Amino acid sequence: MIKRLLIAIVLLVIVVGGIVGFNMFRDNAIDQFFADMPVAPTTVSTVEVEPATWTPGIQAIGTVGASRGVDLSVEIAGVVEEINFEANEKVEKGDLLVQLDDTQQAADLAAQRAQAALDAQSLTRAQELQKRGVGSETTVEQAQAAASASAAQVDKLEAVLEQKRLVAPFGGTLGIPRIDVGQYIAPGTVVATLQNLDVLRADFSVPEQSLDQVEIGQPVRFGVTENDMPFTGKITGIEPKVDPSTRLVLIRAEISNPDGKLAPGQFVQVRVELPREDNVIAVPQTAVVVSLYGDYVYVVRPAENASGEAKDGLVARQVFVKTGRRSDGRVEITEGVSPGDLVVTAGQNRLNNGSPVVVDNTVRPQLTAEQAPAQ
Repeated sequence: MIKRLLIAIVLLVIVVGGIVGFNMFRDNAIDQFFADMPVAPTTVSTVEVEPATWTPGIQAIGTVGASRGVDLSVEIAGVVEEINFEANEKVEKGDLLVQLDDTQQAADLAAQRAQAALDAQSLTRAQELQKRGVGSETTVEQAQAAASASAAQVDKLEAVLEQKRLVAPFGGTLGIPRIDVGQYIAPGTVVATLQNLDVLRADFSVPEQSLDQVEIGQPVRFGVTENDMPFTGKITGIEPKVDPSTRLVLIRAEISNPDGKLAPGQFVQVRVELPREDNVIAVPQTAVVVSLYGDYVYVVRPAENASGEAKDGLVARQVFVKTGRRSDGRVEITEGVSPGDLVVTAGQNRLNNGSPVVVDNTVRPQLTAEQAPAQ
């Protein structure tokens, strides 16, 4: 009985040992197979690091306003007789926009002009009689006062009559009419808005730390997005104090808007241009990878074997860098890369330190206008 039990145990050990040995042999063969399999290189695009001209700037968000813009209104009550403009019509200074009913005022003016003419004749006769010695000085003075009062009354009625006419105070573009013919309107009623769209202004704020970098006449660029700033202008005003609640300084700039693509009230991206700097190392922002351990880039270098000797192929090496300012899709590198290095700009998400790569620059991330080569 004991002999049979020992034989069974021995057989079980042999079977189990065979199974375990086979599994170990199989796993080792698989590991060896994959270890000897060459790693497929990753296709990446690169850019060569080289010193470039850097145009630093101060980024901000501003609000566009008309350099000259008003809500037109009448000075005196009346019934609208004529409306001589349409929405979005361009007018010149002095153009008649609205005519109120002035029948009564015109009649009053005509009567007063007749009275003024009569008083002027009375003054002339009194002066002639005085010269002949049959008129007194008092009579002349009374006639003079009456003539002056009549002339002043004529001026007053002419001013009242003029208030029945609404004219453009400056050239610009009119908005939508807010009145109708036959409507009775009171003083202060808004008729329409008038905006000069050829030259606009933008108000924006910069941090107090940047106050010493801005000055009157400094060039400024504007656009709807940071990557598209086709509008240019210059700083025309700087608030002389810092807002104590926000620690920001209000800046006003003038914008050239010949095509009328910007409108008052619109938000715009603002970039205050600072003096150019030469020999600055900068790379596309797509080349920099942000991680918890710091910013880094992948630099393409020749492959090496274990002894440090060069071999065929290229590999990507992870290089930690210190970044600085950002502008126009580029980021300044103050430490980590040198001129002549090939920095990966696309394909980093598939790379590890030492990954084999193949460079293909036929497909590259979109470049900014400043980076793009001349056609």
